[in-house]
Amino acid sequence: MAQADPGPRILIVGAGFGGVAMAIELRKHGFSDITVLEGAPEPGGTWFHNSYPGAACDVPSPLYSFSFAQRTDWTHLCSPQPAILRYLQEVTRSFGIEPLIRFNSLVQDCTWDGDARQWTVRTADGAEHVGDALVIATGQLHQPVIPDLPGRDVFTGKQFHSARWDHDYDLTGKRVAVIGSGASAVQFVPEIAPKVARLTVFQRTGNWFLARRNRPYPFPIRWAIEHVPFVQPALRNFYYWYAELLTASIRHPRTLGKVVGLRSAAFMKRKVKDPELRRKIWPDHTFGCKRVLFSSHFLPALTRSNVDVVTEKITGLTETGVRTADGRVTDVDCVIWATGFATNDFMFPMEIRGRDGLDLREVWAKGAHAHLGITVPGFPSMFVLYGPNTNTSGGSIIWYLEQQAAYVRQALELVRDRNAAAIEVKPEVEAASDAALQRRFAGTAWLACDSWYRDSDGRIVANWPGYMRDYLAAVKEINGNDFELVS
Repeated sequence: MAQADPGPRILIVGAGFGGVAMAIELRKHGFSDITVLEGAPEPGGTWFHNSYPGAACDVPSPLYSFSFAQRTDWTHLCSPQPAILRYLQEVTRSFGIEPLIRFNSLVQDCTWDGDARQWTVRTADGAEHVGDALVIATGQLHQPVIPDLPGRDVFTGKQFHSARWDHDYDLTGKRVAVIGSGASAVQFVPEIAPKVARLTVFQRTGNWFLARRNRPYPFPIRWAIEHVPFVQPALRNFYYWYAELLTASIRHPRTLGKVVGLRSAAFMKRKVKDPELRRKIWPDHTFGCKRVLFSSHFLPALTRSNVDVVTEKITGLTETGVRTADGRVTDVDCVIWATGFATNDFMFPMEIRGRDGLDLREVWAKGAHAHLGITVPGFPSMFVLYGPNTNTSGGSIIWYLEQQAAYVRQALELVRDRNAAAIEVKPEVEAASDAALQRRFAGTAWLACDSWYRDSDGRIVANWPGYMRDYLAAVKEINGNDFELVS
């Protein structure tokens, strides 16, 4: 008896939310030959690696979760890292994805063979995996960055990046320098401030804040979510539109953005009364130009008697501490780098070579770009999840990943149903869509300052310029005329 055709061999790089969503979508629609390559020993992606104290999501859990795997037992509105990691791992198991994952398989390079019409993916352990299609789901926030400051190698104390937290190092009673005051620092500073002897936060740029108390749900609310059928869907719908409102404030900085910005300013003034500290932490950019941070605890932590905020430029490290441009050296026992990620590098330093040896790094030398953030000309049957211009300043990336996974699945169905070998977006289609996308940033807060959303030339390569509903309209149904099928 002949066996059923398993369909194309599909390789997925990454077992975070994107890779898991992709595998589930493919399995749901009859694709069975799927291999997921994950560099870590467990699924989870950024939620596996980022385990610093206070790590949590600032998107409400009803929205920061898969639409097809809603839970009614969240303990907080915005879930802490352990709960998010547990959720993703439970979804991975319950949908039968875990057996598809090859753990401890760090991908180093991916090469398209034009003669064989297939991708060869090599991992750090020397293994090779061959597939007809390649989905890269490494995301934008997975490669920690530590600035190359003079003296890093001579500092005799402890140092580590927040995304690689050293849980064996006891901060109790230590003098600690936190370099950076972005989203990660905002979460862990309030957690460590009460236990350290002295905490110095070195800040380059102030942030706009909105409240996020995030107390555990009271029993009546938890009961209602778990037992009243319409409550959870209603919450998800409410936070969807709340997120769209935040995006609207960024898209319209002179009207709605001013209103929300005033709300943020009032909140910040309530939290920081001291005029000198307020001067130090106050942002000098338009509301929404950089990432708006949600925390009701970070600013009060800065007012503690054992906490200092330094805004002088760091010039380097010494054997004993951190030197700033005014010549001062702050002696510390530990440096925690809260300096973010290589957001514009996407999957790099992974090597990606497409048709005729085309190097993706060279293609993206003047800024990453892809049709709908997913497909790139010259790279047949290669798809990127959470790729260029698909980050969100207001919504849930989980929502975007679901839409992208469905779009990729449609592309692979075209290949399968038309008995083709591969699919490739037309260069003129990608160029036109990218140009149209960039035009949509005109007049928005995103263009009002420099941020990690932009590359060195000022081009926005991270964010989607519109709303979640706009993205759904763009990717809901694939247009076969946008692609060439490779026989």
